[in-house]
Amino acid sequence: MPLACMAPAPHPLILYVEDEILIQAMVLTAFEHTRFAMVTAISAAQALEMLADPASGIDGLITDINLNSRLNGWDVARAGRANNSTLPVIYVSGASGHEWTVQGVSGSEMVIKPFAASFLVEAMDRCFPTDEYCNSKIL
Repeated sequence: MPLACMAPAPHPLILYVEDEILIQAMVLTAFEHTRFAMVTAISAAQALEMLADPASGIDGLITDINLNSRLNGWDVARAGRANNSTLPVIYVSGASGHEWTVQGVSGSEMVIKPFAASFLVEAMDRCFPTDEYCNSKIL
């Protein structure tokens, strides 16, 4: 039976939630030449709107914890998982990392500030493993 390569998947779309513009810019730059596409939200409220929209196509989430509002990154991730139980989640925080084991969603990762932006790329790579070869199926 012949083997056929399945069409390559589009770039996974990552939602990055960060209220500090300089950190957001650093991370966006790090993701520019990766296999990921990225959209950003500057607040929990904006992120929740995006995650609630089934047409958004969001495949993964990176969120800061302290977003200077009533809602925080823990809330954003829980809402994301309510809409997509397999949504990969990476948290970023300088002050709330110690709460991750209690507050974080299962299977998530925590990156502590300050960090090299490449750490987030590597963490997201672990969430979306790739094979050296195309996925094949028997026809």
